[in-house]
Amino acid sequence: MLRPERMSKVSVTGSKAYLEPVVEAVHGLNLLHVTEYGGGWEGFVQGNPQEGAEDAAEKLVTVRSLKSILDVDDGDATPGRSSVVVDDDELATELEDLREQVNDLEDRRNDLQSQLRSTEERIEAVEPFAALGIDLDLLQGYDSLQVAVGEGDRDAVERAVVDAPAVTSYEIFGDDVLAVFARTEHDDGDALADALVSAEFAALSVPEIDEDGVSPQEYVSSLEAERSNTATELERVEAELTEVADDAADFLLQAEETLAVAVQKAEAPLSYATTRNAFVAEGWIPTERVTAFKSTLKDAVGGHVEVEEVERAEFGSDGDVQVREDVPPAVEEAGPETGVEADEEAGQADRQRAVADGGGNVVMRKDDPPVIQKNSSLVAPFEVLVQAVGRPNYREFDPTIILFLTFPLFFGFMIGDLGYGLVYAGIGYYLYSNFDSPAFKSMGGVTITAGVFTALFGILYGEFFGLHLIATYLWEGVVGLSSAPLHKGLQPADIYWANAWIVVSALAAVVHLDIGYVLSFLEEYEFHGFKDAMLESGSWLLMMNGFWVFILSDVASGVKPGFIYTVFNGEPFSLGFAGFSATVGYAGLAVFGVGLVLIWLSGEWGEAIEALFMQVLVNGLSYARLAAVLLAKAGMAFVVNLLFFGAYTVDGEFHFMLSHDAAYYTAEYGNEATFSIMFPGLMHGGAASLVGGLVILVLGHLLVLALGVTSAGLQAVRLEYYEFFSKFFDGGGREYVPFGTERQYTADE
Repeated sequence: MLRPERMSKVSVTGSKAYLEPVVEAVHGLNLLHVTEYGGGWEGFVQGNPQEGAEDAAEKLVTVRSLKSILDVDDGDATPGRSSVVVDDDELATELEDLREQVNDLEDRRNDLQSQLRSTEERIEAVEPFAALGIDLDLLQGYDSLQVAVGEGDRDAVERAVVDAPAVTSYEIFGDDVLAVFARTEHDDGDALADALVSAEFAALSVPEIDEDGVSPQEYVSSLEAERSNTATELERVEAELTEVADDAADFLLQAEETLAVAVQKAEAPLSYATTRNAFVAEGWIPTERVTAFKSTLKDAVGGHVEVEEVERAEFGSDGDVQVREDVPPAVEEAGPETGVEADEEAGQADRQRAVADGGGNVVMRKDDPPVIQKNSSLVAPFEVLVQAVGRPNYREFDPTIILFLTFPLFFGFMIGDLGYGLVYAGIGYYLYSNFDSPAFKSMGGVTITAGVFTALFGILYGEFFGLHLIATYLWEGVVGLSSAPLHKGLQPADIYWANAWIVVSALAAVVHLDIGYVLSFLEEYEFHGFKDAMLESGSWLLMMNGFWVFILSDVASGVKPGFIYTVFNGEPFSLGFAGFSATVGYAGLAVFGVGLVLIWLSGEWGEAIEALFMQVLVNGLSYARLAAVLLAKAGMAFVVNLLFFGAYTVDGEFHFMLSHDAAYYTAEYGNEATFSIMFPGLMHGGAASLVGGLVILVLGHLLVLALGVTSAGLQAVRLEYYEFFSKFFDGGGREYVPFGTERQYTADE
C-alpha cells in the first residue's frame, strides 16, 4: 500500500504493414500508458494518423455538439441497452438525420427566444406610458410641437421649462411619468431637451406605432398576448427537443463511444516513431502484466512484432532504474523494400539504428513512470485527500493508508458524539450511493469513515447530540460503570480530562510526526544511502523524540505544568507513570543535541537555526488543536442543549433537566451547598418559549454539525497536510492513463 504498483516500460517494434492490428490489440488490452515520441532518433519521424481519422473526428464533434444541445449525459442511457455494436454506415446515416432535425429545432428555439426577449423589452419600455394614460400616437409626429416623455420631479421640470427662453408655451401631464408639450421660437428642435437637462429628467423613448388612438394599456395587452403565444410556441419546441433527446440518448452515447474509440485508434501513430517501413511504440504498463501484454500481441500478429521490456522502474539506493536493455553491438542495414518480409527486416534495422543513435538506452524519452496507487477498496476513497495535495511521485511513499488510519481518528476524537456520527455517516452514504462521480464517491467514503469514528468516540464519551444518554443507559445502566469510560473535560468536576487530552494530543503528535520522519528516512536511505538519511531525516527523529523525553522527565519539574506527571498516574489514567527519571531526561536532551549536530553537519544552516528555536516543540504543540476543538465543539453542543432543556449543577457536575423543571430540582437538591440552576430551559416555559426553544435546538445542532466539518475537518486536514506530509511528501506524480477505453455503451465488433 505504501508503494505504487511497479511499472515497466515496454517497446513495441514492427512493420507498418501490421500497424493496424497492433493498434487494435494494444487498444483492446487497455494497458499501455504511451510515451510520446518527441524526436531524437535519426531517420525516425512522428507517425501520421491512419485513414479515416479526420472523418471520425468531425463526426465526434457533431455528436458532442448534439449532446450539448439536447442536454444528454451518461445518466440518460436506457438500462439494458448498452454493449451493442454500432454499424458505421448506420451511424453516419442516423447521425446526419438527427443533426438536421436537431439543428432545425435549435434554430426555431433560438428565433423564439430572441423574439420573446424582444417582446419583453418592448413591454418593459411601454409600461411607464400606461401610467401616463395618453394615446401613443398623441405623443409623437408633431411639426410645431416638441414632446418629451420621462420620469422626474414635476415642479423641477416645470421650473426648467418656464425658465427656458426659447419655450413660448407648454403643457405638462402626469405625476410620476410626465409628458411635456412645448412650443418654441424659431423652430429650435432641441430647445425642450436642453431645458430639461437641468431638471434631472430621465427621458423615455416613445414606441413608434402606425395606428391612431392606440392607448398604452391596449398596446401592453397586445404585447403580453404576443409574449404568451411566443412562450407557448417555445415550450412546444422545447418539448420536441426533449422528446428527441429521450429517443436519441442511447444512440448519441453509443455513437460518441464508437467514434471516440475510432479517433483514439486512428491517431495512435502520432505518438509513435516511424520510418518509411517500420514503427516503434513505447509506454508504461504494470510489470506483472508484461507477459500477458507480450502474449496478446503475439496472438494478434504472430512473430511480426517484437515486444521488449526496456525499463523496470524499481529504484535502488542510487535512484536509477535497475533494469535496462543493453545497446546491441552492431547495426544491420535494412533489406530491400520488396514486400512484407522486407518491411519486417527494414523495421528491425530501423529499430537497431535508433538504438545506436540513442546512445546507451533504447528509449524515446527519459520520462517518469505513471503512478497506480495500490490501495484496498476500503482505503481507496482517501486517495482523493492525498491527490488534493498531489498524486504521489513514483519514488516516494503513498501516504493514503496512513491518512486512512489517522484522519478519521483525529476527526472522531474532536467531535465524539454518537448522534453527530450517525448524521455524518448518513451524509457520506448519500454521497457515495447517489453520485456517479468518483470524486463524490470518494468523499462519501471518507465521510462515512469519519462518521463511524465519530460515533465510536461518542459511545466512549457517552454522548448523543451532547446529551449524556449513552453514559446513563449503556455505561451506567447496562455495564454498571459509574460513568462513561472517557470524558471531554468540560465540567469542573472532571477538568483533569481536559489536561489529559492536551498531553495525549502532544503524544499523538510525536507518533504521527515520527511516522513522517521514518518514511522520509526510508526514502533518503533508498535513494542516497544511510549517511544522507541520517543527516536529512534521522536528525529530526532524534531531536523530536529526545526533546519530548526530556519534557516528560523530572528535569526542571518545578517549571513544567504539573498535570503532565499525573495524566498517566491516576488522573485520569492509572498507568503508574509519573514521568521519566532525571537520568532519562538528560539522556533525551543529549539525543536532541546529537540530532542538532547532524543537521549542522548536513550544511542546512536554516534548519539548524529552526531546530534551535524549538521547532520540535512547536510542531508537537500544534496538535493541541485536537484538544481545543474537542472542548469547543462540546461547549457549543452543551450551550444548545442548555438553552432548550435547561441545566443545574451539583458538586461541579452539569445535569440537563430532561424530564422536570427547575422547581422540581430545586426542591430535590436545594439544600446542597453546591447546587445551582444554570438556566431554567426554554422547554419548561410557555408555548412560545417551547417553539422558540425547538428552533434553537434544531438550528444549533445543525450549526455544530456544519462547524464540525469547517473546524474539526479542516484542523485534521491541516495536521495531515502541513505537519505530516511536509516531512516526506512532494507529490507531482503522473496519472496512469492507458491507451484504450472501458466501453459502457458499445461492444467490440
